Amino acid sequence: MQHVRSLEDVSLQKSWLTIGVFDGVHRGHQEIIQQLAAGAHANRASAVVLTFYPHPGVILGKRSNLKYLSLPDEKADLLHKCGGDMVITHPFNADIAALSAKEFIERLQNHLQFEKLLIGYDFALGRNREGDAEHLRQLGEEFGYSVQTFAPVRADGDVVSSSRIRENLAVGDVESAAQSLNHFYSLQGSVIHGDGRGRKINIPTANIEVPLEKAVPTNGVYACWAWVGETKYPAVTNIGIRPTFTPNKELPNVETHLLDFSGGLYDKRIRLEFVSHLRDEKKFISVDALLTQIQVDITRAREALF
Repeated sequence: MQHVRSLEDVSLQKSWLTIGVFDGVHRGHQEIIQQLAAGAHANRASAVVLTFYPHPGVILGKRSNLKYLSLPDEKADLLHKCGGDMVITHPFNADIAALSAKEFIERLQNHLQFEKLLIGYDFALGRNREGDAEHLRQLGEEFGYSVQTFAPVRADGDVVSSSRIRENLAVGDVESAAQSLNHFYSLQGSVIHGDGRGRKINIPTANIEVPLEKAVPTNGVYACWAWVGETKYPAVTNIGIRPTFTPNKELPNVETHLLDFSGGLYDKRIRLEFVSHLRDEKKFISVDALLTQIQVDITRAREALF
């Protein structure tokens, strides 16, 4: 899989293309990428996915404080797993936003020589979103490509969307998020030093440094799979301020207790897959009461994971 961040680094002779933000790479995105790959490979063409970073809505002032479901490298990995041969994370800025649909398509065609463009039901590109499906078909007659559109994918009657998944995470509903994503929602980062309080009460935890722009499930306790390298461990993860110890803390910690694990984790990277929400975060009247609840959490986590 190739992951590039500039069109200038690409020169293809034949490709099929899809364009979108693809945040999270949910079930609707997966359907497009899978059909892109199948069609491209049947026609001996490269399956190319062009996505944007930052999110166009952020640059255009339509999305404030946006939290991403997937950052560029993890998104590229997910797109590759769906079948994409090349992922182009195209920088989005005011200059790109000012291009007409025709100007942008011409740039793409010069570098990609694409024969088919696959897009979602609500897709549009170019200045003022002028490049809707009909306009892109008209441009296709000039630039030599055809257009295929995809209807929305639904789950429990609702359209699967990145916005809906963020809403799920905001209330701790990681189960519904996983259903829409067709995979567990994940966070990853390096293990950093905390205050060592977990080790003092014989429940050692790894504090994970998560990028600020990444969407984090709401405060609470979760059953997770924790990946350390190529090995996964059952884990209980707490997101929050730890009100029993630091009730005045503002920014939440992400800390996880790996079950059936011994050894050091500092400076290693951990990827957490969120399987189930166990309970809300709460303040306990004593450390003993907290320890009792942690044992309940561990039991419930094992039930959820195995």
